[in-house]
Amino acid sequence: MLMALGMFPFDLPLLAYEELQRRTDWRHARNPRIGARDATQFTGPGDDTISLSGTAYAELCDGQASLAELRRMADAGEAWSLVDGAGRIYGAFVITALDEKHKIFLADGTPLRIDFGLDLLRVDEERA
Repeated sequence: MLMALGMFPFDLPLLAYEELQRRTDWRHARNPRIGARDATQFTGPGDDTISLSGTAYAELCDGQASLAELRRMADAGEAWSLVDGAGRIYGAFVITALDEKHKIFLADGTPLRIDFGLDLLRVDEERA
């Protein structure tokens, strides 16, 4: 298993990502000063976001079913614990966006390839 969001595992045969990008911000309040740089004060942690992207191939997994489950989780508006395969706990995250790009279709419209992107936002632990 690469990672789990709540009880949803990112792994074959479900859905495996190919790229993980994380961005963490910290907030600093600014006060302008004449003739000098702004004075700053650390006000706390800012956003912590994770983006996962990859490709689901119909021969390997049911990407449509996995993405439908992620949409159901996002529709619930709940925060989910994010844990990687090594046991590192990232915290509680909500799903903020899910992108899909379907390619190479069978005669009935079933895609053989789905490129996907998932955006997660860390929230306070009590929401999980």
